[in-house]
Amino acid sequence: MPRRLVPAAILALMCGAQFIVTLDIAIVNVALPSIRTDLGLAPSDLQWVVITYGLMLGGLLLLGGRAADLLGRRRMLLLGLGLFALASLTAGLSDSFAQLVLSRAVQGVGAAFTAPAALAILVWTFPEGAARTKALGLFGAAGGSAAAVGVVVSGALTAGPGWAWIFFINVPIVAVLLALVTKYVPADGVIQRGRADIAGAVTVTGGLMAIVYGINKSVERGWTAPSTLGFLIGGACALAVFALIEHRAAEPLMPLSMFRRPTLNAANLTAAMVFASFFATIFEASLLMQQGLGYSPLRTGVAYLAIAGTALVMAGGVAPVILAKVGAGWTLALGEACAAAGLVWLARVPVHAQYWQDLFPGFLGLGVGVGLSLVAVQVAAFIGIPESVSGLAGGMVETAREMGGALGTAIVASVALAVSGTVAAIPDPEALTAGFRRGSLVAAGFALVAVVTALTVVRRAERAAGRTEVVPVEVH
Repeated sequence: MPRRLVPAAILALMCGAQFIVTLDIAIVNVALPSIRTDLGLAPSDLQWVVITYGLMLGGLLLLGGRAADLLGRRRMLLLGLGLFALASLTAGLSDSFAQLVLSRAVQGVGAAFTAPAALAILVWTFPEGAARTKALGLFGAAGGSAAAVGVVVSGALTAGPGWAWIFFINVPIVAVLLALVTKYVPADGVIQRGRADIAGAVTVTGGLMAIVYGINKSVERGWTAPSTLGFLIGGACALAVFALIEHRAAEPLMPLSMFRRPTLNAANLTAAMVFASFFATIFEASLLMQQGLGYSPLRTGVAYLAIAGTALVMAGGVAPVILAKVGAGWTLALGEACAAAGLVWLARVPVHAQYWQDLFPGFLGLGVGVGLSLVAVQVAAFIGIPESVSGLAGGMVETAREMGGALGTAIVASVALAVSGTVAAIPDPEALTAGFRRGSLVAAGFALVAVVTALTVVRRAERAAGRTEVVPVEVH
């Protein structure tokens, strides 16, 4: 007899999977100075502890989404979580830069299979309408809150048992998730297997990684350096080849017809801008507080409670209410306008800034923006998306988020370097503050791009979808 479906349990488990995947994007930031000291890393190495995970996660998410559709959503979820837990263990045991970065890369691979599979299971469980909107809102809240909570948890663990526990903590959590997923998520049914678009996966992953790597290396080598230009041009060429492959492939990794969905396109762009501004700010603020203001890891983590607490309240309680009243477009615009205002505030912080008068208001605005925006993005991305490509759509949204975070961090770091002369670690408070201020302005620009996109493309697509929904349909 088929096992009875328990939607509430499935919702909780998928939100848990999304939470832990997103948590590991942010959780390393506060621990960076401690990791550098214990492993003897160069200042330029620190960003790779952060960015390697995002590169692998963002670069392979499309493949992960397609694998969920072709090979089975529950199967790929279990595989992804298993890889993630194993890599978390080896990351915590790392005694060298190479082992840590390799572990972070494998973590990213596991996360790339986990995230779109979890989202696809959620979409499969809840039919389109109010129930799915609520479920997607909670799923988005899990991701948004994890990104904010990660920096708080990082500070507590680094100051307590040590930085290795920011990775070790994943192992028992994932073990519980694996057991409960096996119990509550139905086994994959009959799957229509198709060809794996390996060429497409290689070119899109390689292209995205090359572009991010090129932007990242510009921090230390400059934008006109042959190596920087080589990676940027090579990445652009690889993406052009990817588009050609997808146009000709019988079973493409990402059908180009997906780009004819305006709401999905706008949601992808907005998601990229949200994460670009957020993670760039977290990276910068963690270094400013510990190296410029002399905060301990624990104090730095506590300082981020302004973002984490606000994001939790907005995503869990306020965002669903606003979404129901005005829709995803206006919710996105409101959220990113608040984020932009907070970032502009941070762009005026003085040397030896005080927390309550200088940092707290900006953190508050950023928390409101993250909480509202990430919930609204999840809802907007799935308007009119058929179940058969839900995994692919989930992969596209997650790719936009993670690659946006990697690109944003690299771009803001390069801007800060031009002002301060360093990004990773220099004890000069004036240089760090000057770089932080300029980087905050760039991050605010990302948020404003999201506002414009939400008010134009997302709102227009929502109105079109609303007109379509007027057509009567048969109710079974």
